[in-house]
Amino acid sequence: MLTHDRKSPERLALIGVAVNAGLAVVKLVAGIVGHSFALVADAAESLVDIAGSVVVWGAFRYGGRPADEDHPFGHGKIEALAGLAVALLVMSVGVGVAAEAVRQIATPHQGPLAFTLVVLLAVVAIKETMFQVTQCAAKRASSSAGHADAWHHRSDAITSAFAFVGISAALAGGPDWAPADDWAALLASGVILFNGVRLCREPLGELMDKQAPEVAERVTATALEIDGVLGVERCETRRSGRGYRVVMHVEVDPQMSVLDSHALTGRVKSVLREQFAELDAVLIHIEPFRGQPH
Repeated sequence: MLTHDRKSPERLALIGVAVNAGLAVVKLVAGIVGHSFALVADAAESLVDIAGSVVVWGAFRYGGRPADEDHPFGHGKIEALAGLAVALLVMSVGVGVAAEAVRQIATPHQGPLAFTLVVLLAVVAIKETMFQVTQCAAKRASSSAGHADAWHHRSDAITSAFAFVGISAALAGGPDWAPADDWAALLASGVILFNGVRLCREPLGELMDKQAPEVAERVTATALEIDGVLGVERCETRRSGRGYRVVMHVEVDPQMSVLDSHALTGRVKSVLREQFAELDAVLIHIEPFRGQPH
């Protein structure tokens, strides 16, 4: 049985807001004072990170509500929508950074100052740590919004690393190499756009009710071990928020009474919910068994 901590991504989203706010201020001030557009662009991404983390946190809060009369299947889909929104935010930052970098390359300006490198080293270390912690929590909770938030941290770390390389080149090469800072920002924009496109895949799959084969295989194997279950015709599993919904067609003795088959479905549901904490709903259909017992 997998560890399934559903609250960790929510807590980390709030921590992410605070971390991004602090880093955004530091990078913006350092970028302006240190004459580094790459660092200013990095600060802009941190500001978008704040918006993304707020969106994700709000989705966690709303998506964690229990099912009600108006939403009998729960509110989990809002997390996939939030993940998609974060992905679009990331792509918008990539486009904006690319446009401004091109403008800066075409405009002569003063090169960056050396102290900005220290700021960037600290930023890369902090954001990569946030990525690792948030990604682990998202995996434990099976949260697409959490994964999007984690990769937002990784995207920020990568752009900061590009900025570090660009500023280093500008400092080493002198005034003629000043645009290296802007070229670094342009390259970073490509990474940002790539990450944004990548982030779209998981929430889109969830919104389109993509099958979760790894979960289906595990619950099917468990169901086949239950006395009275002679086979599993098919098992449909899809993610909704931080949980999964399962529809399983269980094959039983054709001579089994309605009362006994109903009792069997209750046992199957109970065992699956006990073994797999990530299951929010299990629907069992009874089918007559026509083959050889498993």
